[in-house]
Amino acid sequence: MNKLLVKNCSWVYTLDPENRVYESVNILIEGNRIKAIGPGVGEGTEEVIDGGGKLVIPGMVNTHHHLYQTLTRCVPRVQDSELFEWLVNLYEIWRELTPEAVYWSTLLGLGELLLTGCTLTTDMYYVFPSKTTGELLDEQFKAAGEIGMRFIPCRGSMSCGHSKGGLPPDDVVQDDNVILADMERLIKKYHDPSPMSMTRLALGPCSPFSVTPQLMKDTAQLARKHGLRIHTHLAETKDEEKYCAEKFGMRPFELMESVGWVGRDVWFAHSIYVNEREIRRMGETGTGVAHCPVSNLRLGSGIAPVPEMLAASVPVGLAVDGSASNDSSDMLGEVRTCLLAHRYRTGTSSMTVETAMRIATQGGADVLGFPEAGVIQEGKAADLVLIDMNQLPYAGALHDPLAAIVLAGASHVVDTNIVNGRVVVKNGRLALVDQDEILRNANRISREMVERAEKRTGIEFLKKPALIAGASH
Repeated sequence: MNKLLVKNCSWVYTLDPENRVYESVNILIEGNRIKAIGPGVGEGTEEVIDGGGKLVIPGMVNTHHHLYQTLTRCVPRVQDSELFEWLVNLYEIWRELTPEAVYWSTLLGLGELLLTGCTLTTDMYYVFPSKTTGELLDEQFKAAGEIGMRFIPCRGSMSCGHSKGGLPPDDVVQDDNVILADMERLIKKYHDPSPMSMTRLALGPCSPFSVTPQLMKDTAQLARKHGLRIHTHLAETKDEEKYCAEKFGMRPFELMESVGWVGRDVWFAHSIYVNEREIRRMGETGTGVAHCPVSNLRLGSGIAPVPEMLAASVPVGLAVDGSASNDSSDMLGEVRTCLLAHRYRTGTSSMTVETAMRIATQGGADVLGFPEAGVIQEGKAADLVLIDMNQLPYAGALHDPLAAIVLAGASHVVDTNIVNGRVVVKNGRLALVDQDEILRNANRISREMVERAEKRTGIEFLKKPALIAGASH
């Protein structure tokens, strides 16, 4: 069994139930688990990482993402749009997605997550252009295996196109039978339910305004047959609340209850517009939430009532959300924004550094059903992140190194990232793939997609609408 020693770590924040903090200790990894923690353990191990001057934290867990959106960041036309307008415009570019685009965008997004301290992520992929193969999640699993990320994506779906009253174009949605058959295929091919697996699958109809209630029911039934989790967007905007009231005569959470979407196997992205009764029901049923503060602020959607959720025992994890609504896949940046947003909304004591970090680690592991992750403890997953504290932005902040990485610092790129006992980031660079190749291909494909979309639609995506209007006068 392979052994790896992280030697003489200056600070280790375990985020375990006792909240233990160690100084000047070794961490011995055997295979894919933490074997021992303490002074002098593992001496004589051949493979050694120097932990001197480093802060060690558990790998963070990202509970909601759309990795393909790394290719449509900062598009000028939608920089100042709210969610529905933002979606309608970007769907025109996403219609140009190909297997190559999905592969490189996945590498790009996963690479950013690894570089900023994430070791386990989900994704929700739901755009399946009719002109290309439907086997697009296969490209994501391929990329995750190459880059070394622990990966639990959702096979997303949309079945209500524009002609049926939905937001997406008809040529990126699929028939219910096609969706369910591909879910079955992916379960058989990729889902590994074993405790330390690197790949699992969840099922994720996109939203109440892009699928039918029947598909929600059928998806939940299929998932529960195979022991999978289920995920969707919920209560993100006031527009969604109005849509559900007009079309279904219910609030978004009430709609989910009506189709059986509550329980320990369910988690929702956002959940901004939920009331006291709905928060209480989430807590009683163990229904989880992926909190996406940067995206929610970027689109002007609002701030989810996370302190109230935590008080009601709702499982809450942190998420960067899609890169087109965040313009980054930065986990440490998300922790900082989480802390600041809730201090603004409900006061400084409502969100401490420790609470924000627990949401990003243990909280996410709980939401995704992976209890081996999110903590530094003997027997748990060897998913660890090392941050070099010998940098100018941390000078004067070492009174509390954990607070330093959230409140101080000029870069969120970590020194070392270990996933499943394997070094995947070394000296601040991706260790298993060519980082420069990802950069080149992502920029090329992003440019090509926008050019094709502009040619097909006549829409000038690289200009802000206000500038276009101003030019006509």
